[in-house]
Amino acid sequence: MKALQKVSKFLSDYTSIVVIAIAVITFFVPGMMGWVNLQLFTDPVSNKFTCQSIIIGVIMFSMGLTLTTEDFKILAQRPFDICVGAIAQYLIMPFLALGLTKLLNLPDGIALGLILVGCCPGGVSSNIMSYLCGGDVAFSVGMTTVSTILSPVMTPFLVSFLASGTHISIKALPMLVSIVETVILPVALGFLLNYLFGKKKTFGELQKIMPGIAVLGLACVVGGVVSSQGAKFFESGVIIFVAVFLHNGLGYLLGYGAGRLVGMNTAKKRTIAIEVGMQNAGLATNLATTTAQFASTPESAIICAVSCTWHSISGTLLAGMFAFYDKCKQK
Repeated sequence: MKALQKVSKFLSDYTSIVVIAIAVITFFVPGMMGWVNLQLFTDPVSNKFTCQSIIIGVIMFSMGLTLTTEDFKILAQRPFDICVGAIAQYLIMPFLALGLTKLLNLPDGIALGLILVGCCPGGVSSNIMSYLCGGDVAFSVGMTTVSTILSPVMTPFLVSFLASGTHISIKALPMLVSIVETVILPVALGFLLNYLFGKKKTFGELQKIMPGIAVLGLACVVGGVVSSQGAKFFESGVIIFVAVFLHNGLGYLLGYGAGRLVGMNTAKKRTIAIEVGMQNAGLATNLATTTAQFASTPESAIICAVSCTWHSISGTLLAGMFAFYDKCKQK
């Protein structure tokens, strides 16, 4: 068990390296991660339920295992912070994505993928990044939790609304069902198990392994998209990478600015910057590859996969920069 915990910590500490390594290897050996895209069944609203869907569920289950009743008490005690965070999450990234699609004149499929990333909740790894850079971890967990709980309504609604200018018809119901299946139910199950068994020593030991499993899951999600779409990565040109870089970077900047605007302290400003900038691009990737209506735009999954990889890298770099700044300031 101790050995597995050490492996889990290593994977958590080097998330971006692990994700990049799997993506690069899969690019040259696509068949290695082909199993991720294996379709298991089709749900009542015609969404494909694949191995990737299960992986996303496991990642969200790992998040649920970290939640306690104390986290929800914290949310109740800090309504202003959480409200500001939720508004920033679902205003900045979705409309920033829309603005970039217009500014860069992105093709419909790629534009839809970027909008989808922007409309997803905060990423689970953002909590780790907030911890590493001296942020407000309770606030980070609160923001991730609230944005995830709101996602079955906000993500389908915003994607449908913002993508209305494209030539692609987007319906909210299939996305809502997919998010409930792969996000809400696994998170709820994880929270329930933590509530029932959280005080048991053996359960606590098992919890320490879950971050590593989540990192491997994230790497597999990226690997699955590279396996199916890797040959097309560079067909759309450098514009995909520019769009992802600007979307993510400006998200950090505007998130920090939102915290500053309402007078938050440094720890909270760092936290809201990371929470806003780091999206759950793994969920976006799953929606783009399994939701029936995205079948006609496979290129939307490409920009989701690039976002999934880059957000892990940039989040690690930003957390490191904040931590380095603190060390220099102390000296």
